[in-house]
Amino acid sequence: MNGHGGPGPILIALGGNAMTAPDGSAAPEAQEAAIEGAMEGVADLIAAGARVVLTHGNGPQVGNLLIKNQLAAHVVPPVPLDWCGAQTQGTIGVLIMNALGRALAARAATRPVSTVVTRTLVDAADPGFADPVKPVGRSFPEAEAERFMALGQSWRSFGARGWRRVVASPEPLEILDAPAVAVLLDAGHVVVAAGGGGVPVVRGANGEPHGIEAVVDKDLASQLLARTLRAETLVIATDVDHVMAGYGTERERPIGRTTAAELRALAAAGHFAGGSMGPKVEALLRFVAAGGRRAAITSLGGIVGAAQGKAGTVIEQ
Repeated sequence: MNGHGGPGPILIALGGNAMTAPDGSAAPEAQEAAIEGAMEGVADLIAAGARVVLTHGNGPQVGNLLIKNQLAAHVVPPVPLDWCGAQTQGTIGVLIMNALGRALAARAATRPVSTVVTRTLVDAADPGFADPVKPVGRSFPEAEAERFMALGQSWRSFGARGWRRVVASPEPLEILDAPAVAVLLDAGHVVVAAGGGGVPVVRGANGEPHGIEAVVDKDLASQLLARTLRAETLVIATDVDHVMAGYGTERERPIGRTTAAELRALAAAGHFAGGSMGPKVEALLRFVAAGGRRAAITSLGGIVGAAQGKAGTVIEQ
């Protein structure tokens, strides 16, 4: 779908930490400040000539909306999870557009920045609906989690981090609005798309899409969008500089430049947690298996280096 004729774009997937303060605060001013910082490296890449597509997480924001749903249910009807995803795509997209616009102007590299509220097709029969595993929202003490579980929600312990709500996370099959992203990209725009993995939709009996309550994994959706756009590079920006083998053990070690075979073997041996690093590693493996040239996982500060293959955990081919 890359009709530009030059090098393929770089897709940068921003983790939820890019949208909140270091202490996890999701207050509006904290989100604005965090996004301002995240856009610095992105603006450097664009100023150097890269064509960029941005995706982002939305866990804290969706979690906050769900809590508002609960607290205000006696006043206004709660909205479904897919609506929350659409709302946060719009909100975070505008924050990114504003922050990136300012960062580009400071570099005399003004580009149009656009957000596409994006739908992601999933299968209504996906086994993920029977086994909710995707964490959303903030961490709570066990006593608070038990109160929410009594309302019929699914929660899981994440160790020292506390308890978080978990929801269905079906496999992304198609980014339905990727053609719009491609048109904007080829017209010179920086595009924000597939926020939070995209709004999950299924096809009805007549083939028309309609929303369904779920959260699509942002990293798996990002690699799918990257492949659809024929991106050359996928960078997943999170809160660590490298993927760690043996995380939390005496044999813990950072993984720098590596191969798909090594990462796949480590994943099979259980080195990467299913709810956190596991999907990120899987996204890298899928992207390079489909022909992507470079894929990396790094911190927000390492975005430029990772895009050049010089920082983070990197696979190249």
